[in-house]
Amino acid sequence: MKVKEVVQLLEDFAPLSYAEDFDNTGLLVGNSEVDVTGILVTLDTLESVVDEAISTNCNLIFSFHPIVFSGLKKITGKTYVERVVEKAIKNDIALFAIHTALDNSWNGVNAMICEKLNLTNKHILLPQKGTIKKLITFVPVTEAEKVREALFAVGAGEIGNYSNCSFSLKGTGSFHGNEASNPKIGERGMTHFEEEIQIGVTFQKHLEKAVLKALSQSHPYEEVAYEITTLENTNQHIGMGMVGELQTPLSEKAFLQHLKKTMNTQSIRHSAFLNKNIKKVAVLGGSGSFAIEAAKQAGADVFVSADFKYHDFFKAEKSILLADIGHYESEQYTKDLLVAVLNKKITNFAPALSAARVVKSEINTNPISYF
Repeated sequence: MKVKEVVQLLEDFAPLSYAEDFDNTGLLVGNSEVDVTGILVTLDTLESVVDEAISTNCNLIFSFHPIVFSGLKKITGKTYVERVVEKAIKNDIALFAIHTALDNSWNGVNAMICEKLNLTNKHILLPQKGTIKKLITFVPVTEAEKVREALFAVGAGEIGNYSNCSFSLKGTGSFHGNEASNPKIGERGMTHFEEEIQIGVTFQKHLEKAVLKALSQSHPYEEVAYEITTLENTNQHIGMGMVGELQTPLSEKAFLQHLKKTMNTQSIRHSAFLNKNIKKVAVLGGSGSFAIEAAKQAGADVFVSADFKYHDFFKAEKSILLADIGHYESEQYTKDLLVAVLNKKITNFAPALSAARVVKSEINTNPISYF
């Protein structure tokens, strides 16, 4: 497999189109046409991780965090970022980062936290806006079913737990082809009226290219008339953070003990206890102070995240328990998730390839130590 093929497998799982605008995801270093000898999965790409890739004969590093976040004007080896990029280039190692694309994925970072905490009845805490699009097209009555099925085949018409969703209206279309036209129906130079079906389907924005290709290939007209609009509808499966429920309510202290053990953290910074049981839990891997109000509005009893500042804890306002478990600790199981996804997808894509070539990094990249 080539780098671009492996990358595509992961992008199918967590499309980069859902990464936040501020982020830097995708292939950061390397040639996408190179054959992959092995894949090393890590949370952060440090010099020691590149050395690990060299020693394990992995020429592709899949990282959660991007080592190159803002523009590099120089590569002189003076910073840890420059040294990583320089070493990767020298050793022909490609670097790929998925970061907030995986944060916003239904089966991503926050789903892993929910799984570890055994939360049920999950839903997105902060749905991402502008992720649902709508296609309207006009098709001759006799060809409508063919076009509709082609759109369904590439994922259009999926709404929550339902698929093959569409709406149709019957009407009359008209067109007049000029001298350069080659109409399948009607005649060049003549205004033609045709009984048509207006088909409407919604689709996830990362599918737009595939949807338009399916429409073009299945539609009988030389020039296909269509409209695409971006909807304000809430997307049930794309966005930051998750809210779930414990099967059995716990006291605040019991929950924090459960959280500390499950997330393998040495300490938890938290707001004042409210002397009530914990049932509804909001989680957000990484820096999550921006979602405190959303967690309160969701009716969560506790919000589990990281990187809360001093004044952030005041925002609890005696209505929610805030629990900061640490940035690394909140995202540490991402490596296990990516390894599992890659192993499964590579096995399905190319059964002859050894799954052992997907290697989970043994290096703890947490920059924070506890005394």
